[in-house]
Amino acid sequence: MRVFLSGAKGFVGRHMHAAMDKRGWDVTGIDLVDGDDALDFFRTDDRTWDLAIHAAAIVGGRAGIDGSPLSVATNLALDAWYMRWLTQTKTPRAVFFSSSAAYPVALQQPGDVRKLYEEDINLAYMEGPDATYGWAKLTGEKLAGYAEAEGCRILIPRSFSGYGADQDDCYPFPAFIQRAKRRDDPFEIWGDGGSTRDWIHIEDLVGAVLAGLDAGVTGPVNLGWGRATSFDDLARIVCAGAGYQPQLKHLPSSPRGVHHRVCDPGRMLGFYQPTVTLEEGVRRALAV
Repeated sequence: MRVFLSGAKGFVGRHMHAAMDKRGWDVTGIDLVDGDDALDFFRTDDRTWDLAIHAAAIVGGRAGIDGSPLSVATNLALDAWYMRWLTQTKTPRAVFFSSSAAYPVALQQPGDVRKLYEEDINLAYMEGPDATYGWAKLTGEKLAGYAEAEGCRILIPRSFSGYGADQDDCYPFPAFIQRAKRRDDPFEIWGDGGSTRDWIHIEDLVGAVLAGLDAGVTGPVNLGWGRATSFDDLARIVCAGAGYQPQLKHLPSSPRGVHHRVCDPGRMLGFYQPTVTLEEGVRRALAV
């Protein structure tokens, strides 16, 4: 199994790389931190691979998504060249990491939690996703359809809030873990604390992708638990794990994103059952 992996040293990429190494797959990974630009690679490489996995993207957490929209929009070019490269090299099997940010913002507003289904995205009528990052992922999914029409079978994981102990601290989960380790009191939370997310541990995220490949799954698949957890509740779980009970301090003017982002994981459960609960993930991260 000859595999190409972009973004090999990013959070998702390095865990994917390690899991594939354990399987004995021959993985060639590139990453911008080593000076290897995936955009240049897709423009010049002419080899055929058994499997290609595209995990490279410019994100930078919520602050990056809201604060650097044109930088994040570079993903549009990166993903377009990936799809073109797949067809030119006649690569038969691929993974395109999409995101829950591709879902319409209109479905993620205050009020009752509405779980998001794969069918809520209609590529014939592309409805307002979350900022330029969401537009890039939504456009990538549209282009994947054209690549599939030329013979490449593409799995499209739509990960919800992936997390883990070694994630960059510009993301909420590791930032909360660091505050708890310092025993911050008050404990700061961006927004009003009532926004909800659907957390999935990186071990399950990678496990679901590999299981989907094993099962021959193509198209979009939500990766999550279907469990709505508010940021206030996440703070309480993290602080309880650290053994203290601070005052929660909300920062309503800070970037917060959509109000509710929770999936229906039914399609994923057809081939993969996640095992790492949020409480277990918190325990692991606090122990590092």
